[in-house]
Amino acid sequence: MPLSPSSAKDKARILAEALPYIQRFHGKTIVIKYGGNAMVEENLKQGFARDVVLLKLVGMNPVVVHGGGPQINDMLKRIGKQGEFIQGMRVTDAETMDMVEMVLGGLVNKDIVNLINRQGGHAVGLTGKDGGFIRAKKMLMRDREKTDEWIDIGQVGEIESIDPALIALLETRDFIPVIAPIGVGESGESYNINADLVAGRLASVLGAEKLILLTNTPGVLDRHGNLLTGLTAQRVDELFEDGTISGGMMPKIGSALDAVKSGVKSCHIIDGRVEHGLLLEVLTDAGVGTLIKAS
Repeated sequence: MPLSPSSAKDKARILAEALPYIQRFHGKTIVIKYGGNAMVEENLKQGFARDVVLLKLVGMNPVVVHGGGPQINDMLKRIGKQGEFIQGMRVTDAETMDMVEMVLGGLVNKDIVNLINRQGGHAVGLTGKDGGFIRAKKMLMRDREKTDEWIDIGQVGEIESIDPALIALLETRDFIPVIAPIGVGESGESYNINADLVAGRLASVLGAEKLILLTNTPGVLDRHGNLLTGLTAQRVDELFEDGTISGGMMPKIGSALDAVKSGVKSCHIIDGRVEHGLLLEVLTDAGVGTLIKAS
């Protein structure tokens, strides 16, 4: 059925609007942290996969880092175990680590790879243990009440280094890397690493143009629930200090802050519940979340 003149004009305007962004970001790496509702609602999953394939086809280099918290929680419940978090980090004993590896490195990773490939992309699934490209050590968290004491949260990893060679090789062959946030220690032990932290560090190491974090909120909100955007690194530091940023948002903002301070041009924290939000953020004038820049 032919488009009406007004509909045709709107579609043409949107396509034309994308051109300067395609030109600007052609050949650039965009690291995308994929999580939240976008990973569990079927229409959002399909839309995300199409968006990633489109970005690749117009000459960008998307790299996907995924979480899988709800899926891990579901698996833990099946064995009668309750997930526990401290300062936004999952407490990970040996049994939980086994579940994390099975869910993230197996089920979730392969599902995302399959989604992208079914949309015409060429995705390859990895964990940080493949080629040892994410090296990690045990993370200890400072007790906020007893600041001279540290909390052991199990097999939770702190990134020591990321070797970009494997990702660079895949990009030269037009593959889309899909990465589960599991690192490897000096003795071969596995570490569960927060996906936001992996995405941020990877963006820095790869010299990415953008870091995009999909969330289940409109972005960073102030104390009155209003969306904040156009944030500088200095302003983000202030929001940490006054308690505006807390809980599960802390690792996200922390990784975004580290990335922009390390040379990543911009970070976008966007609402993964908005269909095709990734394309809206990259290829149009309309942002759908919080923009963070170094200055």
